[in-house]
Amino acid sequence: MSPLVALVVGLVLGGVVVATVLIRSRTDSGPSADVPGLTLPEAALARRLVDLIDPAIVFVGTDDAVLLANPAARALGIVRGDRLIVAELLALAREVRAAGSRRGDIQLPGDLVGAGPRLVGVHGVRLDSGTVQRPGPVALLLQDVTEARRVEAVRRDFVANVGHELKTPVGALALLAEAIEGAADDPEAVQRFAGRIAHEADRLGRLVRELIDLSRLQGGEPLPELLPVEVDRVLAEAVDRTRTAARAKKLDIVVGGQPGLRVRGVENQLATAVTNLLANAVAYSEGESRIAVAARSRSGFAEITVTDSGIGIPRADRHRIFERFYRVDQSRASSTGGTGLGLAIVKHVASNHGGSVTVWSEEGLGSTFTLRIPLAEPADHPMSPPAVVPTPQSKESERS
Repeated sequence: MSPLVALVVGLVLGGVVVATVLIRSRTDSGPSADVPGLTLPEAALARRLVDLIDPAIVFVGTDDAVLLANPAARALGIVRGDRLIVAELLALAREVRAAGSRRGDIQLPGDLVGAGPRLVGVHGVRLDSGTVQRPGPVALLLQDVTEARRVEAVRRDFVANVGHELKTPVGALALLAEAIEGAADDPEAVQRFAGRIAHEADRLGRLVRELIDLSRLQGGEPLPELLPVEVDRVLAEAVDRTRTAARAKKLDIVVGGQPGLRVRGVENQLATAVTNLLANAVAYSEGESRIAVAARSRSGFAEITVTDSGIGIPRADRHRIFERFYRVDQSRASSTGGTGLGLAIVKHVASNHGGSVTVWSEEGLGSTFTLRIPLAEPADHPMSPPAVVPTPQSKESERS
């Protein structure tokens, strides 16, 4: 095996060989004692390899000074000058110096790189045997595992939630099948039970579809190419999908606001998000009333509001309504056939498009959901008159 190949292998296996060569090359003028035949030009090439490799690598000396940090490490913001500025990493380096090797996950503060908290997996290795009196330097290899851990958590929650939520419709179908079998000589009972089976089957199918949609949004799959999307088309499609359910409850859906807005996004996902907001408004509205959906341009975003005059949301529940499977009223959810996933899907569609969703609500007065999606281009249209049903002020929407 050539010296250069040995360096690469050593780097992949933990950085021990490369680290030793690079550190000693600072003082040695001849071939390395660790890798026979390795000269300083080859050590410079090894340094180049360390700089180009993806994992962050930091070599820490016996006095806790940073001897070497590749660009990936400095990009994480963990090194300032010749010092590690993350106390947990410094403590782990000292443990490695005493014990020889350590592995663990460390949370990096979000203000280091300005991208939110990051979780890194750290593998620390002591570069030589050292002694108690003269411990050797250590190498820390860091890999960003934030997304990997998030996906693992989503999968665990997904399995747990599916197991819990599928029990109800599956159990109901089994009981109804037994009831039909026992009422074979009663046509009216069979017809009634068959109708319930159809209802539970529809609920089960909707639950499976929404679980698949949510898992795709949360599972780290790359978002399809973001293209200019006409907001008017999104609203028209969402209204068309929910008009039948609204008419069944004698509800009118009124569209207003500013026409001609364009956002960058995936049209079917945006239509699904607005449809879910409208379906939620229909489910929780009573009597002959109106549901208003409107769009306007504000601060580089298209704001799509869905307003109803339904039962409203208790203050204690507002911060949880975008959680998966969370329902404010379990008994009402059973009667409406809701799955508890609609608003969670809205939240993740908004997040994947670089936007947000907020809610204003008062019990007995209704609710207004505001979906904000970045505009594709500046809007030159003047503001249209407000929608037929006035929406609360934006500051009230964000207050909750």
